[in-house]
Amino acid sequence: RSSDLVLTIGIYLYAPMFVKLTGLVLPIPFGLSKDVLMFLLATPAVFYGGWVFYVGAWRALKHGVFNMAVLVSLSVLAGYSFSVGATFFFKAQTFYEALGMLLVFILTGHWLEMRARSGASNAVKALLNLTPPKATVIRDGKPVEVPTSEVVTNDIVMIRPGEKIPVDGEVTEGESSVDESMITGESMPVKKTVGGTVTGATINKTGTFQFRATKIGADTALAQIVKLVQAAQNSKAPSQRFADMAAQVLTISAIVFGIATFAVWYWLAGSTLVFAMLLAITVVVIACPDALGLATPMAIMVASGKGAKNGILFKDATALEEAGRLQAIIFDKTGTLTIGKPQVVEIVADGNPVSDKDLLWLVASLEQSSEHPLGQAVIEKAKAEGVTLSAAENFEAVPGQGARATVNGRKVLAGNRKLMDDNHINLEGLNDRAKALEDKGNTVVYSAVDGSPGGLIAIADEVRPNAKQAIEQLGGLGIEVAMLTGDNQGTANMVAKELGIKTVFAQVQPGQKADKVKEMQARGLRVGMVGDGINDAPALAQADVGIAIGAGTDVAMEAADVVLMKSDPFDVIGMVTLSRATRAKMRQNLWWAAGYNIIAFPLAAGVFFRMTGWLLSPEVAALSMSGSTLIVVANALLLKRVRMNESANT
Repeated sequence: RSSDLVLTIGIYLYAPMFVKLTGLVLPIPFGLSKDVLMFLLATPAVFYGGWVFYVGAWRALKHGVFNMAVLVSLSVLAGYSFSVGATFFFKAQTFYEALGMLLVFILTGHWLEMRARSGASNAVKALLNLTPPKATVIRDGKPVEVPTSEVVTNDIVMIRPGEKIPVDGEVTEGESSVDESMITGESMPVKKTVGGTVTGATINKTGTFQFRATKIGADTALAQIVKLVQAAQNSKAPSQRFADMAAQVLTISAIVFGIATFAVWYWLAGSTLVFAMLLAITVVVIACPDALGLATPMAIMVASGKGAKNGILFKDATALEEAGRLQAIIFDKTGTLTIGKPQVVEIVADGNPVSDKDLLWLVASLEQSSEHPLGQAVIEKAKAEGVTLSAAENFEAVPGQGARATVNGRKVLAGNRKLMDDNHINLEGLNDRAKALEDKGNTVVYSAVDGSPGGLIAIADEVRPNAKQAIEQLGGLGIEVAMLTGDNQGTANMVAKELGIKTVFAQVQPGQKADKVKEMQARGLRVGMVGDGINDAPALAQADVGIAIGAGTDVAMEAADVVLMKSDPFDVIGMVTLSRATRAKMRQNLWWAAGYNIIAFPLAAGVFFRMTGWLLSPEVAALSMSGSTLIVVANALLLKRVRMNESANT
């Protein structure tokens, strides 16, 4: 509080230390004595500035807890009571200036903490402020402007060029390009067509379109981002739990050590009451665990805010701390290491019973009922070729293998080799061709028509441009990288070779993904899992740190500990780098806070006084204690300078 600072400055103008340093002796107004004037200045500072600590101490003591508020209250009230007695009842040195300084610096430290807490969230909260106040919805066939808060699910919203999108939704009419940089960090506008999704607070660039509102209010992507960051900032990391225990032990030790200091100097050493009390108060003041209490929360708040600003969302402090301890990371191939938009590159029909065009028609018709990305690639190819699709009857998805259905009276199977084997389809005539396609890194969809081999459809998913560099840098950080995929071994090996990945898990069924995580954990490794699909959720939950990419499913993001909003494997490096830098800051802060008290305790108690004459006065103790707090805060704020795309040597 600024009033405490003003009052403390007034106290110091009449304090012995100020007189010694400056040689200035200021006149005392109203004919008061120096001690009475300092009492008048110190009293409002002590009770107005310190009431928050007294309330906190009372609540803590009611629950049998000795925390920082207890120690601050004890040191301030003990010093104040002694000084009042010295002012009005007996002659002794007063400690008004020490108490004022103690409160000013503790409150300054908390102000810096709150400022850092606020600053860490500002980048995320600013996104919510970008949500437009009004939206144009279609009511009774006409566009009507309403407050964004009145938009309801399934409303049809109209967006014109240059307007901000008010809520999340799905495009129902028209097309445009949307600037999503405020969420994904990607500068290039994203094309939106019918069926595409849009996110609230992003900016429409070119065309006019309409979309159906699917998520509003607290359910929007932006609201969820803020929720995640706030949860991370308010959670406690494992290091923080250790710091809390240490702070409580320190508080009890300070009380015991303060009493022992008074007893030794007053009763055993035969010192005066004033001298013994001086040392006891100094011990209690200098032991204040403010720096210890701020050591990890400050680092967590700054780091989670920086992560959010860079599209990396940690769900809690444990995830933020544990990400830096990972020794291995498993990437699910499709949609993480690859773009996730596979395309048909070749069709090889058996010729008997179907031609290339017929094969495309039959398989694409079957895949209309499937949501698998490979099936969607076949459908897109059929559309591009102008093939008219037929209805699929008796559709049945075979988990981890493919699907079957009846198309225009013909029984069609499409999927992997296991599906063919389980249905006793003889692929002998297609084996060589399938192997050649797989050796090129293609995923091969096998098909059968009416119980006979139908042919092959080769599908390729382009590797993300920066995936190889990301893998190389993770290796440089000492992290083993593995790739997991449902593709056959040949395709998996080709992609892994291109990316420089040595550990490959191929032909993995959805239910087996978590087992592969366990397999690496059984080697004693801390394992992270990166995925984007519903079938990745068990593996994300099994991993020591589950990492979902932002373009993935809600189920995957719910199961994960970290969400990468930009769907960029390079952000895994940023995650690890930020986590390691945060852990380093935590360790530095904890060592500084603990080491400071270990040195300060005996010095404040006058252990070396008889030998060296070294002695700390309460005001110097308050200054040094507060200085240690400021060092911890400043050190945590240095996390803002961490470079996210390379290893941290912080």
